[in-house]
Amino acid sequence: MQPQSIDMKHKVLFFLYLTVLILPNIILCVTETMPWYGKATLLLLPLSVYWTVMCLSHRPSKAYWCMFPVLFLGAFNIVLSYLFGKGVIAVDMWLNVATSSPNEAGEMLAQLYPSVIAVVIIYVPTLAYAAYDIWSKGRLDHVFVKRQRMVACALAAAALPLTGATMATGKWSLLDDLFPVNVCYNLKLAVERQATSLKYLENSRDFRFDATCMDADSVPQVLVLVIGETSRAANWQILGYDRDTNPELSKTDGIIAFRDCLSQSNATHKSVPILLSPATAEDFKVLFHSKGLLAAFREAGYHTAFISNEPRNHSFNDHLGEQADTTIFLRDSMSGDPKDSLMLPYVSELLAGKANRHQLIVLHTYGSHSTYSDRYEDYQSYFHPDNVVHATASCREVLINAYDNTIRLTDHFLASVIRMLEQSGRPSALVYTSDHGEDIYDDERGLYLHASPWPSYYQLHTPLIFWFSSGYRDLYGQRTGLVAKRRNDPVQSDCIFPTMLTLGGIGTKVCQDSLSLASKAYRIKQQRHYLTDHNLSVTLDKCLEPQDFVQFRKHNMRPY
Repeated sequence: MQPQSIDMKHKVLFFLYLTVLILPNIILCVTETMPWYGKATLLLLPLSVYWTVMCLSHRPSKAYWCMFPVLFLGAFNIVLSYLFGKGVIAVDMWLNVATSSPNEAGEMLAQLYPSVIAVVIIYVPTLAYAAYDIWSKGRLDHVFVKRQRMVACALAAAALPLTGATMATGKWSLLDDLFPVNVCYNLKLAVERQATSLKYLENSRDFRFDATCMDADSVPQVLVLVIGETSRAANWQILGYDRDTNPELSKTDGIIAFRDCLSQSNATHKSVPILLSPATAEDFKVLFHSKGLLAAFREAGYHTAFISNEPRNHSFNDHLGEQADTTIFLRDSMSGDPKDSLMLPYVSELLAGKANRHQLIVLHTYGSHSTYSDRYEDYQSYFHPDNVVHATASCREVLINAYDNTIRLTDHFLASVIRMLEQSGRPSALVYTSDHGEDIYDDERGLYLHASPWPSYYQLHTPLIFWFSSGYRDLYGQRTGLVAKRRNDPVQSDCIFPTMLTLGGIGTKVCQDSLSLASKAYRIKQQRHYLTDHNLSVTLDKCLEPQDFVQFRKHNMRPY
């Protein structure tokens, strides 16, 4: 190859490398809602930095490989842009990467293969050729490098004052809006949160609820809390859905279904602690030094059990579950993908073995977690076709069929637990809710899955179901009457912890009676709150979009 053509090749490589580096910023300019000057800063400032780095050496391929961390973040962010439609790698997503099992990660990647393929096509060939070019000692001529350094200086001269002016408006910040700075900041926050989780046992060691049970020991009662996974209220027949997803619960006497319940988080590692501890979106930090529901009931003399079909991930979920007298993670002793029904024999054994004591049993199911068709056996398939090959908007009918099949399985699971409680003959209560919901290409936004940087109606609207035995209603008619009376109230997932305490007749020093649906002190909130990726409490109007409020109106829900 002639020297002139070699030199031209490296000039082309120089601009190709710059294009790949700035590509995530170009995509974010399309997906993000920000003023034009914010988008100009989002492009110009990083581009000036990349241009400068590429000019530091006469060997552009070497500089490109030195930018590998930025390239990795860019590739990751492009995949998430495909998944969520907007946003950058959030704190919760970093934590999901750290806490997800290999099976969960594999399931998600299998559903995102179009974006993964696109990223491979963009990044792998350029990195591979850059490695070859480094080996062959490719260089740029001095005149070209000098000229590009002048361009880099000009870009920086324009970018810096623009950045200052943009930040001065108060509508844009480096830590929140500038890629890749915001992603690195989110990674730092994720590391700090993981460290907080690891210190939890030490920080909460001496915490006590000073809990006492005011209900008579002579009548041993059973409370069961079932925590669903990724179950959205929009697909529950008993909440107005037009498909037969609740064939058993719809025929079960005594069901009380709340139609307007919202989760305070769309990520499991935060939504479950809100269910199992005094933490709320408005005061989430209380979680870091206090114990949870199982510890409170245990203090009050209940025998407590936590049975989970979720993978262990060393998060607060594990810590709160391990505060029970009996803790069982199915996946500790079972290989493959255990079905939720495998928890039922443990429930039966607990009911028989502790019949002379008050009991609290918490069941953490795997429910409707993607891939949906893996949650049930082939013979349990009801809606067809349901063989999910890949997740795209064009395959929504198949996805919905498989998802609705998981709701039917949850319906059967809950009905099975209720039958066990009835057969025990003891005063008993069951409460079911889900950690969060799920997007399944429901509108023009094309959103899919959950744990996105910002939530949607489908991720937040969750089922909340109560069932009380006749014996429990006879003993505690005031509690059950209050719950039934409030079935149309706008509530959130922070009601579960205090409501369970009231249903168990437990008094503690942690007073949240205004959130308890079974307490006379209960009050409807003026505003409902969501816990953001940065653990900030915001009202619904600050985190939802117009399409979401259309659904609120459609389902006669309070939009605040």
